[in-house]
Amino acid sequence: MVSLEPNANADSGNGANQEIRILLGYHGALVRSALAEVLSGQDDLTVVGELARADDVPAVAPRARAHIAVLDIMLPGTVRVSELCTTLLECPVLVVLDRRSCARFGRSLAQLAPRVGLISTDATTAGLVRSVRRLVGGEAVLDPELALMVLRPAHPMLTERECEVLRCAANGMTAKEIATSMCLSAGTVRNYLSRILAKLGARTRIEAIRIAQDAGLI
Repeated sequence: MVSLEPNANADSGNGANQEIRILLGYHGALVRSALAEVLSGQDDLTVVGELARADDVPAVAPRARAHIAVLDIMLPGTVRVSELCTTLLECPVLVVLDRRSCARFGRSLAQLAPRVGLISTDATTAGLVRSVRRLVGGEAVLDPELALMVLRPAHPMLTERECEVLRCAANGMTAKEIATSMCLSAGTVRNYLSRILAKLGARTRIEAIRIAQDAGLI
């Protein structure tokens, strides 16, 4: 779903009102519409595009002449929002993410400041508006709550044995196959996997693998 403001191809708004043109990408239609209304309710802010998929961002951002993209980290698509942050050069990106997503992406995204800003899903609408203005103005934006997570270790380090178990799991091996390969009992492997999930704050084995890969642990 791609929704563009009717006059999205108009002048980019560097006139007296200093209009800030916003491309908004959020995974839920109801929340997306509510955020668009809040942002466009400001005298100096205009939402010029509403997107439901990350794939549409690279094409729509220049066409809408957006000054900033506000993107939900969970925006669906074949391309991740975290990847867009490194490739989208048309405008700065304000990423909206929760604590779990911050543990996974926060450290790498924070290194892209001030072109990329981070704001928590728990932020107030006033905080969102303020962050948009600051990021467009060239300031670094990092939500205080998320900053604490970025600055502290993302998660307890895995032991070499735990990394080995997770590497096997990443290769598609079952607990029984891992046990045979590592000369362990299946119960011991399951215990390793349980500890790994707890350390990484993951809900599933697949999520744990992704977190460990993003962190360079496996």
